[in-house]
Amino acid sequence: MSRVAIFASGSGSNFQALVDAVEAGRLDAQLSLLVCDQPSARVARRANDHHVPCFAFSAKDYESKEAFEQEILKKLQESEIDWIILAGYMRLIGPTLLAAYGGRIVNIHPSLLPSFPGKDAVGQAIEAGVKVTGVTIHYVDAGMDTGPIIAQEAVAVSEDDTRESLQKKIQLVEHRLYVDTVKSLLHSEVKS
Repeated sequence: MSRVAIFASGSGSNFQALVDAVEAGRLDAQLSLLVCDQPSARVARRANDHHVPCFAFSAKDYESKEAFEQEILKKLQESEIDWIILAGYMRLIGPTLLAAYGGRIVNIHPSLLPSFPGKDAVGQAIEAGVKVTGVTIHYVDAGMDTGPIIAQEAVAVSEDDTRESLQKKIQLVEHRLYVDTVKSLLHSEVKS
């Protein structure tokens, strides 16, 4: 069974979807660690509620990105992590983690990449007036949302959609598609 670390920064709805899938027996994985760069984030409380060990840190407590990534790498190695699953982690993964886990770091993004990379993809889609946006799951590389695409699914944008209503529609797809894609990756051990 693959040992997985989830990286998250916020409320943790995708974290929760993955936990729920494991607990229901739909995802054969061991969620061995949550890495969170916002110690007060709701996702840290979710991890505690589900007995998932959490390494929470503040980047400002370290002299550099390399320093906190070295600390993260140590925690990953201690937990014998096979895969890193990003679920709303709002930092670019640096060379330290990419060197150790290249081809085994996966991210989810709320748009059909390459459209609307980076922060606030839902807001970008609303402002652009597109009729279709979606969800992308991709391998992580050194760029921002530039890694090889693993899976995508479109989400229609209605004329009356607000940022909040579109976010909810996208999250419904995210929670299903991420679980299905992670399941496929873990069982096939497909690497980029």
